[in-house]
Amino acid sequence: MIYKTSDRALPDLYEASIAELQDGLVEGNFSSVQLVKAYLRRIVEVNLEGPALHAIIETNPKALSQAAALDDERKVKGSRGPLHGIPLLLKDNIATLHEEGMDTTAGSYALLGSVVPRDSFAAAKLREAGAIFIGKANLSEWAGMRGQVPYGFSGRGGQTLCPYYPNADPHGSSSGSGVAMAVGLAAGSLGSETNGSIVYPSSRNNVVGIKPTIGLVSRSGVIPISYHQDTAGPMCRSVADATLLLSFIAGPDPRDEATLHQPGIFPDYMKALDKNALKGARLGVPRAFIRNVKTIKATFNSFLDIFRALGAEIVDPAEFPATEELLTSKAEQLVLAADFKIDINKYISELVEVPTGVKALADLIEFNKAHADQELPAPFYTDQSQFIESEAAQVDDAYFAALAEDFDLGRTRGIDATLAQFNLDAIILPTDALAPLPAAIAGYPLITVPLGFQPDDVEVLPVKPSPLHTQAPGLPFGIAFMGTAYSEFKLIGYAYAFEQATHVRLQRRACDDSIPRTQLTDVMLS
Repeated sequence: MIYKTSDRALPDLYEASIAELQDGLVEGNFSSVQLVKAYLRRIVEVNLEGPALHAIIETNPKALSQAAALDDERKVKGSRGPLHGIPLLLKDNIATLHEEGMDTTAGSYALLGSVVPRDSFAAAKLREAGAIFIGKANLSEWAGMRGQVPYGFSGRGGQTLCPYYPNADPHGSSSGSGVAMAVGLAAGSLGSETNGSIVYPSSRNNVVGIKPTIGLVSRSGVIPISYHQDTAGPMCRSVADATLLLSFIAGPDPRDEATLHQPGIFPDYMKALDKNALKGARLGVPRAFIRNVKTIKATFNSFLDIFRALGAEIVDPAEFPATEELLTSKAEQLVLAADFKIDINKYISELVEVPTGVKALADLIEFNKAHADQELPAPFYTDQSQFIESEAAQVDDAYFAALAEDFDLGRTRGIDATLAQFNLDAIILPTDALAPLPAAIAGYPLITVPLGFQPDDVEVLPVKPSPLHTQAPGLPFGIAFMGTAYSEFKLIGYAYAFEQATHVRLQRRACDDSIPRTQLTDVMLS
């Protein structure tokens, strides 16, 4: 839908792309100040009021003044580029300058008021490009590492909800980023992933998510779980927007050793946006992973002919040689438990100030007990078993054996073996069908794109939300593209070609009361 003010066409903020918004800014159809005002009003409409989606933990008190400065800079010096004056959201585990006025807490009161030493690397790169961070997105607290707690809950942010069905599970841990993109609360966003935390909420909220190769995007300034598996990545409404953000945040950073081993000069990822990219591609389907997803499986199968029509060859099945070992392995849990204690203790030690006095994981456990009304509210959010398990974890021979097992099952006898055995360019499968697991333990890239929606007659489960419905009519799901290390260019091409041929995202909109009404026209006429 296009809105008009006098003779100027204005983009619908439910779906507006970054390129459309930048074009409007360049043409003077609206200003960054007006754009920020419109998005902030949209957040007010649905975040705590109306459907109370709880997608945003806080907004940036300096966003309007920063937008005004960028508007002035555009007039005097010209544009910095495609992100100049564009409003973005960051997951609340991605650090931003403390003096800007927003906290970085992973959703926990334990880090409220803590002073980070600097912008995270990803935030600094986007800020340098002219982006405006209008807020911090809610998340599964500590990116899901506290315990058995419903996806999308944090003490500070409350319970995030998927906008496609009342009280629906938003998935996680980058829940708020996914929900905010689904209904147009910003132009783009960043999430983070250790295992599924970008691609699962992107799939559930009908948006695009890119989980990069470990080492492509710096983790410095991102509240950690595991050095071996963590990465930040974009979550947007289109492959083009996600690719644009990735192109700005990728690169070496002396504060993250993994990024210093990148393979030479990066390609221009925007050049991967080719509608014909699937011609001649060999894509494998690891059928053994597609379990317990009946409706999703049927939709996935029906789309395989689309791939063939676009020139791809489908190898089906193309099984991993160690599928059952991978699915039953306990190695990842052991590695993550130990990594979290080490990495979170290091992160807290490097903060300039922590007003609550927490210094380590053990203190976080005690803080939660002392502030149970905020952090552990009954009946659904009382658990911190993962914290306790991690506090007891050790870096010992069993840990190193588990780490080797992860790399063997994810890389050597996993993704790389499957690609080689079947001469594949990439692997495809429903995102919800365990797609993140092999890519997570391998440290390899994964991209999810909208694929379909649960049918209107699907059973609502559980019947009484406790506190969320995990299955319901209209809930979206995605398709995942998986490859070897640093194969993002190829995967982006395949994802883009599929997206442009299918346009699944707009086949069904979110629930009407979850869609904000504010548009640029409302701001410009007020």
